[in-house]
Amino acid sequence: MKGATHTDDVLDHARAVADAVLYEGYVLYPYRASAAKNQVRWQFGVLVPAAVAHEAAESCAQRTQCLLEPRGAPRLDAELRFLRVRRRTVERLEADGSYTPVHELELPDRILVPWDEGAEERVRIHLPARDLTAGGEDWEVAFDLPADTGREPVTDPSGRTVGRLVRRTARVTGTLSPALEELPGPYRVLRLTVTVRNTTPTPPGQGDRAAVLAHAMVGTHLLLGAPGGHFLSMTDPPEWARGQVQECHNEHTWPVLAGAAHTDDVVLSAPIILEDHPTLAEESPGPLYDATEIDEILSLRTAALTDREKREARGTDARAAEVVDLVDGLSAAVRDRLHGTIRSLREITGEQQPDPAPRQGLDLPPGTGHPWWDPAQDPEAGDEIVVVVEGVPLGAGSRVVLTPGARRSDAQDVFLRGRHATVEAVVDDLDGETHLAVVLDDDPGSDVRRAQGRFLYFRPDEVRPLTGEEP
Repeated sequence: MKGATHTDDVLDHARAVADAVLYEGYVLYPYRASAAKNQVRWQFGVLVPAAVAHEAAESCAQRTQCLLEPRGAPRLDAELRFLRVRRRTVERLEADGSYTPVHELELPDRILVPWDEGAEERVRIHLPARDLTAGGEDWEVAFDLPADTGREPVTDPSGRTVGRLVRRTARVTGTLSPALEELPGPYRVLRLTVTVRNTTPTPPGQGDRAAVLAHAMVGTHLLLGAPGGHFLSMTDPPEWARGQVQECHNEHTWPVLAGAAHTDDVVLSAPIILEDHPTLAEESPGPLYDATEIDEILSLRTAALTDREKREARGTDARAAEVVDLVDGLSAAVRDRLHGTIRSLREITGEQQPDPAPRQGLDLPPGTGHPWWDPAQDPEAGDEIVVVVEGVPLGAGSRVVLTPGARRSDAQDVFLRGRHATVEAVVDDLDGETHLAVVLDDDPGSDVRRAQGRFLYFRPDEVRPLTGEEP
């Protein structure tokens, strides 16, 4: 019992990130089953039965290989985690007491539709100290998750049963095979290999991806812990281990150090690329699942859903319902916090950097610093600041034509070329470069941008004065 508790303590820090990996793309905005984005799901870490892997264009196995200095580690803990697809259908209760499958069951608070849910599964194993010491022994742990069918009654606000949800889960079998091999050299290093396979018996020729997903392992990843041991970073190893790290071969996974900062006894092997010691942003209000977007955009878009769209989302999945409720309950302070945070200085130097003191006269939120110096707001700046372009002085209120060139890396700037804009301010960045803060003349949200100070920034050589009437 003591060992199990310690294992949980060691892996808990990594589980928060592992959960984000597990539910990556689980349900995409606008969080409705009918949305086109949710017609093709489960993109990461999908392991299908070997007999249909080629037809389904997915893999049947995943292999993790990393290096471990065992030192005083009493054991190696491995936790396999994945989602198991659970097919949900909706049935309406008829007057004669029978149930009829339907495409939609509308209730006052939600609209229930058929949907593939994800049930979390875990397989945990422990390699004892003698195997860590001796090395070379191969293990294989088989697991068998049987098929199951569950029924849940659906009631209206008065408590009357109006239908039911039927959930069917197919059988999934697999193996988890760890192996330890001691490598030659002056340092005692073990190469740890863990192979995960989907061994579900499925007849070949039935490789339609939608059907195969019922027998798949989704979002498959591993948590590896060695209390007292020392995993080597696979992205930034010590110089003496670089050759051995390069010889490691990982298939459909990417192992990184995942414990608390400055610890190296936990590895997360995930189906997406991460850096060592990944963490969740403390500003994030909760899981939004659609990681192809950022929290601020998803929150604002979700808040803009109609009442019916929110009812559809709530009826699609319990996690989608949580997202809608989360966004509806966000305070203004939490929403403002999503706008952005600079961490690069702290991450590079490893030290907490003090917030730069704002210049006197600038109306800034306390402790936020300021990326721009606006001479127009600085009482010590003297006269109004202007910049001369093609012999014409440009300042606040000047009108210009945008002419961004090849220097620009944002593809959207191509669409801004030739657009007319009004200069709001002439500003200097922290490197001393001068920029014009502008708002597009034909932008319907220009008033909002001015009120929020959300401008577009161009260098003087990326604009030209707007003189006379130009198309």
